[in-house]
Amino acid sequence: MADDVVVLPGRMGGTLSPLPLYTGDVAESRGGTVHRHDWVSTPPAFPGILEPATVDWVRAEVTPLLDKLGGRPLLIGKSLGTNAAALAAERDLPAIWLTPLLNLPHVVAALGRATAPFLLIGGTADQYWDGEAARRLTPHVFEVPDGDHGLYVPGPVTASIAVLSQVVGAATEFFDEISWPTGPTR
Repeated sequence: MADDVVVLPGRMGGTLSPLPLYTGDVAESRGGTVHRHDWVSTPPAFPGILEPATVDWVRAEVTPLLDKLGGRPLLIGKSLGTNAAALAAERDLPAIWLTPLLNLPHVVAALGRATAPFLLIGGTADQYWDGEAARRLTPHVFEVPDGDHGLYVPGPVTASIAVLSQVVGAATEFFDEISWPTGPTR
């Protein structure tokens, strides 16, 4: 039986935008069963989306899927999806957080409660990224110099495409480090 993976989008792009798409594809290539969850209801408006109440909104969106799957799925969340860090901490779920909202105390607090391993991926030009906090929270950090909230970097588009390839590499390395998936015999 394959291990389940739940992919959560950001506010603007869905689960088929490049970062969550390819990170989910890495999990699928390793035998994971990927469940791409797009928001059912409209996310809170800006700036309310940055408030702790957003955790409750994300919880209401994601809990039914987690309950249906059961077990211990791995979470992959982009930006807004990192509000599911509270669920990951409560349920002991491993995760990959793409451009996490590390400037929000409630997200950082949830990540600090996590007992399962997680990878943080962000860019130094992203206003929501805090590299020092990332490195305090987990040994699994991939930081993109000059990367913005979409991990685009200055220069030709091919430079940003190269970053996407590096993110795929970081996800692969993380899966290797945590021995994911565990496989049917473990």
